[in-house]
Amino acid sequence: MSSTPRNGTVDGSVSLTVNGVATPLGEAPAYTTLLDWLRGQGLTGAKEGCAEGECGACSVMVVRPDGDDRSRWTAINACLVPAAAYAGQEVVTSEGLGTVDDLHPVQREMAVRGGSQCGYCTPGFVCSMAAEFYRPDRTRAAASPDGAADDGDHEHGPNGFDLHALSGNLCRCTGYRPIRDAAYALGDAAGDDPLAERTSRPAPAAEPLRHTAADRSFVRPADLDEALRLLADNPDAVALAGSTDWGVEVNIRSARADLVVVIDRLPELRELHVRDDVVEIGAALTLSEVERGLDGRVPLLDSLFPQFASRLIRNGATIGGNLGTGSPIGDTPPALLALEADLVLTSPDGDRVVPVSDYFTGYRESVRRPGELIRSVRVPLPLSQITAFHKIAKRRFDDISSVAVGFAIQTDGGVVSKARIGLGGVAATPIRATATEAALEGRPWSAETVAAAAAVMRGEGTPMDDHRASAAYRSAMLGTALRRLHSDNPTTEGRTA
Repeated sequence: MSSTPRNGTVDGSVSLTVNGVATPLGEAPAYTTLLDWLRGQGLTGAKEGCAEGECGACSVMVVRPDGDDRSRWTAINACLVPAAAYAGQEVVTSEGLGTVDDLHPVQREMAVRGGSQCGYCTPGFVCSMAAEFYRPDRTRAAASPDGAADDGDHEHGPNGFDLHALSGNLCRCTGYRPIRDAAYALGDAAGDDPLAERTSRPAPAAEPLRHTAADRSFVRPADLDEALRLLADNPDAVALAGSTDWGVEVNIRSARADLVVVIDRLPELRELHVRDDVVEIGAALTLSEVERGLDGRVPLLDSLFPQFASRLIRNGATIGGNLGTGSPIGDTPPALLALEADLVLTSPDGDRVVPVSDYFTGYRESVRRPGELIRSVRVPLPLSQITAFHKIAKRRFDDISSVAVGFAIQTDGGVVSKARIGLGGVAATPIRATATEAALEGRPWSAETVAAAAAVMRGEGTPMDDHRASAAYRSAMLGTALRRLHSDNPTTEGRTA
């Protein structure tokens, strides 16, 4: 293993800026979460509730890039990410927002509107709300009688506050109405607000580093070439981006790795290009970054994003990580199968392109070779007319799919000329519903055609009984999903990008 990243920082000089104060990382092992490290520094506002990124009690704010010259405050689950991943970065906890004598506007509104009872979840809510408070594109709208925006959108307040910012925060005793009231009562940041002013400057660079403690190493390579060499020389190393999957393994299953190679800020994996014939999405971009960058250009992905876990998770999770785990219930594969996307895989030997339909080979297995990384995802253009993403789960947001379906239907003169349907949760791998596609193609986009194809779709895959759903339920949901698609799009006009 390379001993020191080029131009990097080594062990003893590694520190984080927390609430404005540079604090040495110390001897924290590579698997130490940011939450545990912060609490070890006496910052106990952030709590561990679930250790899986589902409750938001651990929420803190970090500075992330927002273009070349600006930054934005972003809320993340501190329970999932390694503390070492934030070396050289800026973190703000609930303690850093305000004081007893000078509350932050979010803290003040939560207090005066009764947004806290036991208080266990409150610091996490406050950090998620504060990140939304500082969101640069938060805009005001006229209010309706219930306090929501007057266009019937009950998930955005008259102040532009997006309630999805709180979709990853769970409160068990207060009730959400006073929390929503506090969110919708927030005005604009004061002109002398130092956290607002911070967004006018670039985010800290992610400098190369090596941190070793307890015989385990955490490395941030200088570039993609160095990352690939490290992974090729150390087959058991973990390549880490958002850590929304690996963090759960560390917390719940006590997973450990002798070497963690963090790739989340490698520029080569963070490009987004929209060309005439393809949209190319860097594998290390977070889902929130992809959502902002695409800005609705791919409607199928635009319908996927709000249903993918929570905003807290999407602020860390990457499209490459969701594919890299090989999970049969990941949310992006069904959509990418429907979009006929390709993956660019990279290694020291160069790049190769693999269709998503050929990528998965078995349960959590793929064609990706040891030491190989997903570099980007390519979505071909033009897009189909009718697209949708249906997620069947026990909760509307922040839940794992029982069944996920991605649709992309192209018609010509009222006849289906191409149908692509991706399925998740009904087999050992994400799959294409090829029999259903064949039952649709060459036939009119009509209720009769859809009814016949829905009967075929019920038999796609090999659904099983588990704690999320029965095989019979999954089969029924497959047929219902196609009927719903037609009900929502009874004509062939559909949605276009």
